[in-house]
Amino acid sequence: MVNEQKKLSIAFYWHMHQPSYKLNQDSDYLLPWVRMHAVKDYLDMVLIMNEFPKLKLNFNLVPMLLQSLTDYAENNFQDIHSRLSVTPIENLSDDDKRFILTNFFDANFTSMISHHEAYKKLYEKRVYQNIYDIEEYSDQEYSDIMAWFNLAWFDPVYGEIYPELKELSEKGSGFTLQDRETILKYQYEIIKQIIPTYRKFMEDGKIELTTSPMYHPILPILLDIKCAHRNIPNPEVLPSNLKMAKDAIAQTKMALDKMEEIFGRRPKGIWPPEQCVSTKTLEMLADLGVEWTITDEGILANSINFDFVRDFKGHLADPYYLLKPYEYVSRTNAKINMIFRDSMIPNLISFEYPNTDSQKAANDLYDRIKVIQSKIFASPDESHLLTIALDGENSWENYADDGSEFLRAIYKLIEDDNSLETVLISDYIKQDKNIKKLSKLYSGSWINRNFQLWIGEPTKNQAWNALKKVRDDFMQFLSSNPSHPNIDKARNEIYIAEGSDWFWWFGEPNNSGQDHIFDYLFREHLKNVYKLLDLEVPEYLNIPIALPNSPSSLPTATITPSMDGQDKIDDEWLNAGIITLPENPYSEDIKLFDKIKFGFDKDNIYLRFYIDKEAKENNTQAVRQMFIYLRNRSNLQNLSHIRLISQTEDIYQLLREKFGAEIKLSFVNGMLRPLQFSKSMSNGLWCIQNNEQIKIAYDNVIDISIPFDAIDIAEDEMVEFFFAPADSGIIENAIPQELLLTMQRPKLQPVSI
Repeated sequence: MVNEQKKLSIAFYWHMHQPSYKLNQDSDYLLPWVRMHAVKDYLDMVLIMNEFPKLKLNFNLVPMLLQSLTDYAENNFQDIHSRLSVTPIENLSDDDKRFILTNFFDANFTSMISHHEAYKKLYEKRVYQNIYDIEEYSDQEYSDIMAWFNLAWFDPVYGEIYPELKELSEKGSGFTLQDRETILKYQYEIIKQIIPTYRKFMEDGKIELTTSPMYHPILPILLDIKCAHRNIPNPEVLPSNLKMAKDAIAQTKMALDKMEEIFGRRPKGIWPPEQCVSTKTLEMLADLGVEWTITDEGILANSINFDFVRDFKGHLADPYYLLKPYEYVSRTNAKINMIFRDSMIPNLISFEYPNTDSQKAANDLYDRIKVIQSKIFASPDESHLLTIALDGENSWENYADDGSEFLRAIYKLIEDDNSLETVLISDYIKQDKNIKKLSKLYSGSWINRNFQLWIGEPTKNQAWNALKKVRDDFMQFLSSNPSHPNIDKARNEIYIAEGSDWFWWFGEPNNSGQDHIFDYLFREHLKNVYKLLDLEVPEYLNIPIALPNSPSSLPTATITPSMDGQDKIDDEWLNAGIITLPENPYSEDIKLFDKIKFGFDKDNIYLRFYIDKEAKENNTQAVRQMFIYLRNRSNLQNLSHIRLISQTEDIYQLLREKFGAEIKLSFVNGMLRPLQFSKSMSNGLWCIQNNEQIKIAYDNVIDISIPFDAIDIAEDEMVEFFFAPADSGIIENAIPQELLLTMQRPKLQPVSI
């Protein structure tokens, strides 16, 4: 008997987005990521389709990205990195050289640096040996660093398309100015092909193009900030009404118009930024004539009150409701369809599959697709859509070959299986005869079904309040000066500042390694509003919003507290520094600690950890940990890398650093395990030490005293350290994220006789 299978349709849906990296319309780009992702992702993600005649893909292109690509391709714009890359070495200033040493190793070490031996050696000199003195590098090394930074970002396919690029990679060192100019020439040549290639593939019916609002704002927050109040501790600190609903409509319409202008066709679908949706979002999109939109599996679960249960391998027990499009009818009787992505597959592609053989990863994904297909056999419907929607650029940085082998393998497995098909989303929705009704929609995003990655945290709230003040000033000016020539330009600066990226990087828990630049850009766009209108810039916009994870306060004097683990009302910790720990929006787990106090005297470092009440009472078998990494600032030899794994796209700079001592606290089932103390060895390994010197007491708080001598800190020397909450060895956060905490061991004063 032949085992019949119902056909399963698959919508691969790749999201392409970069924020505005310019200070104003005419400036260079401050960061190079549009250019770098252009030669690593945007073009080759489409060109690979030439190998698969039946393959159909969906791409979401944010207009801000298209505008930036046009700047590079047609207007010869530069970024700071590209301008330096074609500067003769003799013309580099000392500041230029410091910039190169700081910023031209910004690439994934494992996938983009380690296999280029010459680049790897330069990286080791700068990072592992921590050599930052500009005089320690020759003119040739500066030239090679710049050449390699630009070469490393090319997708490997371009070495086959452009043999000269392959020759330059094989050259290894001794790069000339002409070599660097050649590398940049190919980058700009690739960038010029991107938009025409997407248009051709769209016109040929191979791909569908959709878009997001112009500058990628969080639509539900702009439309009604009250929808974001759920799970926010103190919503009263936020404006009661942002009065930005019209901006949400304008940015969405601008995007649809821009796509029609560039590609000659108005998109039918909208990818709401960060898949953030609400009832008002759907109503707005429907009223603008948008035919369909997308969000995450978790939003569907809450909207239809259905639990998508998965087994220990991550397979859905019943995928039926996730495989159907839905129709929502707005209050004005406008209709819009919705699809919901599988939430597990994007995590596998982004975080798990890069760590395994690409063919095995593709086989695993194919097997998962077939398991889903096997569960629709008894479905009353004939058509079912599995939506695989995720970031189309950052996902590939962890793959050894930029993901090309994995993509080729999975595309081939699907194309060779006649019971599977890849589809354009609009085509599929049009032919599906069993679209389900959606009577209500739960507001939220792809992370934890809420908006806490963009609002609710103190620093993010500060940014929203600043944006609100500037917009209010603009509207007041507009009411009395409607004909000012720069009104549209000033309004556009506000639209840029409404983008999601600023709020993503502000505060906890995300870290770009360049948060200060995002802070600067955000405030500059707000300042531009006043400059364009010939108004005085408010002083508060000259002050950085906040350093992420910065201590609430630093030690003000030495302390010598009792080590009793009891939080008594006394003055022993009065002069200690304090860090308040944020929630971890990547996880729904309760945070282990609320805050940490830290201080010192002539002999010891003192730490006090305040345990979250809920975490203490939550009897779970999970291993909750707190790691403390320390090192002597004046002795950076024989250090070791930290022993934690990151499972997010955000690579904290501190994870690349080395340290001399590691202290690990572990909680299991509410019980504190024995403290583990390790020190680095000369071969980069860690060696467990006798922990008797370190005193620990636990009652309602945890008190720890660490002798300076135990971690090799002599008098007058500086200890650098940070905290890393973890779950079974997987890091949740780095505290602080950008700047190490420091304390200087006091120097004993001679006693006069």
